[in-house]
Amino acid sequence: MRFAAISSAVCVGLLPGASATIYYAGVAQSSGEFGAWSPTQTRGTGLPGRFGVDYSFISTSGVDIMTDQNKVNLHRVAFLLERMCPLEYGLGAKFNETHFDYFKQAVDYITKTKGAYAILDPHNYMRYNDPSSQPFSGSVIGNTSDSTAATTAQFGAFWGELAKRFADNGKVMFGLMNEPHDMPSSLLVSNLQAAIDAIRASGATNLIIAPGNAWTGGHYWTKGGSEANSNWIHKLTDPAGNLAIDIHEYLDQDFSGGHTECTQDPATNLAGVTAWLREHKLKAFITEFGGSNTTACTTMLNGILDYMAANDEYIGWTAWAAGPFWGTNSPCCTDQRQLGSLEPGSKAAGGGPSLYDTVWLPVLQKKVPELLQWEGPASVNGGELRTKP
Repeated sequence: MRFAAISSAVCVGLLPGASATIYYAGVAQSSGEFGAWSPTQTRGTGLPGRFGVDYSFISTSGVDIMTDQNKVNLHRVAFLLERMCPLEYGLGAKFNETHFDYFKQAVDYITKTKGAYAILDPHNYMRYNDPSSQPFSGSVIGNTSDSTAATTAQFGAFWGELAKRFADNGKVMFGLMNEPHDMPSSLLVSNLQAAIDAIRASGATNLIIAPGNAWTGGHYWTKGGSEANSNWIHKLTDPAGNLAIDIHEYLDQDFSGGHTECTQDPATNLAGVTAWLREHKLKAFITEFGGSNTTACTTMLNGILDYMAANDEYIGWTAWAAGPFWGTNSPCCTDQRQLGSLEPGSKAAGGGPSLYDTVWLPVLQKKVPELLQWEGPASVNGGELRTKP
């Protein structure tokens, strides 16, 4: 995520011929990217950071509640490229093995201990070498005019190595990058294709989730002239045929998730990208969306969830955000008020109910499908639906 009058009802909008199924539903686990922010934009801040002190990946108790009680089957797990591939190594196939082991423990807990699915989320905005002031700091990967930038080939090498390490776990999905922005769409496609090629060359057949440019916003997918995602992202090719599109869609005035008021009708704003998905016979996840605890946000959160459930282009979603290190802070949608997060057990700054209590339980929880995929590898075509075992 990036830091008026409201309709009384949200139109769901089922496209002709659609027969929709959500196979994967859950929450983004955000905390693995924490600890690097610097208000003075000091390069190298928080790197490598102290695991369990400056950042962490999941709370096992939070994952337990979400999976066992709330019956979600999907967790999106964020991490920083600069911790997985320290600056002294550079981006590529050489990892900090201690850091990777912490990450793998989190992913294995979700997928092997709890039997759910996990999306790997390099939370880097298609940038590498300086996460101090994300989402804008760091060099754009593949920018040949920047001598400090990691190359497209290095990005491919990174994904080839990461994929090889999870190739035997079909419950792991590869989210190629969080929210690329402010770069040529042709370069984005080159980077993404390099990653796809390296993943398949590693022998991994796991589901890949590819983002668009412009923060991968669904509302902007067909906008931006020649740079529009709708002109580029369908050019990606996957020899395994197991590729989905990654979309983010917030409901506030500027689609950033930074404001309390929900004013953007999701059915209207997603119409263009949904038609594009249908035209190119593609499927999608909305891996970030959210809203505050207002009445208007309740209406629009129901609207976006109903929209996905009604249109077969959408096969999964993760709400933003849970994670063990939010504390009383809110991940989105509160104008920086400290109302807690979607993490079970979190509290607002005053000790009152958190967004888990006021948004997840009364709104999002009711939209988690009773039948989801719990067995077999993740697939763009979905799998057998069943209640949680």
